[in-house]
This record gives sequence, C-alpha cells and structure tokens, in this order.
Amino acid sequence: MGRRVVITGLGVCAPNGVGLPDFTEALHMGKSGIRFQSRLQALGFGCQIAGEPLIKDNLLEKYFTPLQLRGLNASGLVYGVIAGRDAWADAGLKPNTGASPNWDQGIIFGTGISGADKFRDAIYQVDNKEVRRLGSTTVVQTMASGISAYLAGMLGCGNQVTTNSSACTTGTESILMAYDRIVSGKAEVMLCGSCSDSGPYIWGGFDAMRILPRDYNENPGAASRPMSASAQGFVPGSGAGALVLESLESAQKRGTRIYAEVLGGEVNSGGQIGEGSMTAPNGEAVRRCIQKAVQNAGIRPKEIDAINGHLTATIKDAMEISNWSKALGLHGGGFPYINSFKGMIGHCLSAAGSIECVASILQMEQGVLFGNVNCEDAHPEITKIIEKDRIPQKTIPYRPKIIAKASFGFGDVNACVIFSSLNR
Repeated sequence: MGRRVVITGLGVCAPNGVGLPDFTEALHMGKSGIRFQSRLQALGFGCQIAGEPLIKDNLLEKYFTPLQLRGLNASGLVYGVIAGRDAWADAGLKPNTGASPNWDQGIIFGTGISGADKFRDAIYQVDNKEVRRLGSTTVVQTMASGISAYLAGMLGCGNQVTTNSSACTTGTESILMAYDRIVSGKAEVMLCGSCSDSGPYIWGGFDAMRILPRDYNENPGAASRPMSASAQGFVPGSGAGALVLESLESAQKRGTRIYAEVLGGEVNSGGQIGEGSMTAPNGEAVRRCIQKAVQNAGIRPKEIDAINGHLTATIKDAMEISNWSKALGLHGGGFPYINSFKGMIGHCLSAAGSIECVASILQMEQGVLFGNVNCEDAHPEITKIIEKDRIPQKTIPYRPKIIAKASFGFGDVNACVIFSSLNR
C-alpha cells in the first residue's frame, strides 16, 4: 500500500465560467457556455457554435507579467495558466520566490495541440522570409510542454515538470500520473490538469468529419445533448481544469482544506483491435479499464454513488452506458447516478477530463449532483439499461461519497479515476 493522496486545490477556466465561483454557480443553474461563433460562420463551417471561455483583457494582468503578455497568442496556454495558478492558490500554496526550487513539488499538465494560432503566424512569417520577426516567445507558445514550462517558472517547482497528451483522455490521465508519483514517494505536491486551444484550426477537422451538430446554430444552448435521443454530435469546446494533488501527510501538516481523496484508477488502450479504431473505443478495453480502476481503488462497484461519464452526445453514448453496466454488474435502479457536463460546456477535447474532474469533485464539496442539461428525452437504448431517474435533469441535493470519472479518447485510449470523500 502506498501513501494516501488527496486533492487540496481546484482551478478552472471553462466556457460557462472562469474561476471556481462562476463555474460552480453555472453548474448549479445548468448554464450553458456554448455560443454562436461568427468566425466559424464566415469560414463556412457547418457547425457554427462552440464552447469557449470568455477572458476579460484585464484578467490576464493578474496572471502574466507585461513581458509575458507581449506577443502572447496561445489560447490553451492562457487557459492553463489561469486554471493552474488558481488551483495553486486555492490549495493555500504560494509561488516560490526562494533561491532554490521546491524539490517536492511538480507539475503534470497536459494538452492536445498548443498554440495553433501562434504556429499559423509563424508559418506566414517564415514563408514571407521574415524569420527575425517571429519573436522570442514563439517556441514556448507552440511546443506542447509550453504550458507545464510556463507554470513551473511561475511557481518555482523542482520536481517532475512535464506535459502528457492522450487526446480526450489527457486530463484524467494527468491526475493518475500525478497520483502515482505521490503514492510512490517521489513527490509531495503535484499540480495536474490539462488545457485545449480554441478556434477554427482546432475545430475544423471535426467539422469536416461531420460529427458536430449543424441544426443548432440559432439555438446554441440546446445543441450539446449527451444521452439524448435527439443528439446530433458533440459541440467543440476549449478551456482548462487544474487540481493540486498532495500526500495526506503533507496536507494535514499544512492544515489545508481537503476536497476529496484519490483512491486510484486505471489507464489502458484497446489497441484499435476488434471494434476499436482510431475514433471508436474497444468495448472490452473500456470495461477492463473501469473494472481495474475499481479494483485498484479497493472498493466494490456498489459503493459508487455517482458516475461522471465521457458521454459526448454521439451515437456512442448508449454503448458507453452499456459498458459501464457490464463492467460494474449494475443496472436498472441499482445503477449509480450518472451525468455528463458536456451539455453545458461542450466537448473540451484535451481539457475535457480535467474540467469535468473539477466539476465532479465540486459535487462532493457542494453536496449536490449537477443535472444533465438537454437530456429530457433520454435515449431509449439507455433507459433499457438504467432507470431514467438515474439521469437527473437538474441539480439535486445529494452528497456522493464515491465518484467514478472516466474519459475515452481518439486512438482508443481510456482512463478512469475514483474519487472519495476523505472520511466516507
């Protein structure tokens, strides 16, 4: 048995709320952050809506120095810095201004594509033979590890500092990577999470695949419909979520607030074998991931009070519910409550897992289950497996003691983490 690992800080930069207070209020109210995007219309996109955090110009001055703001044009990096620094402060930690790094503090902060807009600018400068005009920040804004490098420099962390990238599984995977490092005694405090760029260069490929809804451009708030019979596909989103993981001993020594405990989890791949492919999950691997996560957490399936699924509002939602039911051996009214936050924020791609983990943990802190927006017409293939009341439509009072959170990503990769109240 390794050391116990707890969550002591949360930060978020989401389409429906930047900062914990606004995000929490939006979740309670079922507020959508999905909006019409005129630039997508101008570019001829079929889906002209998306979830994108609204960042006020003066907010950036709180997180970046004037020098860092010069030429800053990487949306995901901005979101990640906001979420990461907020989580650090929420945990009662301060940036290190000493003469040496904090050797027991590290960062694992993931992303998918970093600095797409900045990279586009760089291509034009190179093609126009104006290389010297690129500026000194081009590299750090376009390298994948730019986000973890930025945060490490701002916080002064001396333990492992790295960036993971596993498509939509990235954020959940980063939590488990940080958990493993603390359990093994290699670190005391780890900032983890993930971010995703926004804009047409990120979302264009999905629009070309015709897996985004095209009939809701005039009604954006109703477009993202996880587990719904009328779902037309996922709505693209962006943002960042961040969590501070810490050994229980360290947290107790500091006397800081503890949101929840990480009991364990599992990551795996379906190998793109059988029904698995670059874009579709191998059901056997999904079920195995869930089962191993439960086993590694040392709990029984019936102890799970709530599930936050991946559930993207595609034809795969019913398959995901089936996999959860088979993996846990639970169905009907005995199935845990389940929800998806993508109805409010869209599918935030590499940031999805971390933002949704923050929201999942807030349910424990708030004593509620947040509702499933736009799921008044639950898919009949889903209600054959579980009772409809297991899919709350609005926020309900309920204090879950154990929550299972899973993410499944392109490339047939999976991650499932188990959160628990500290004294369940």
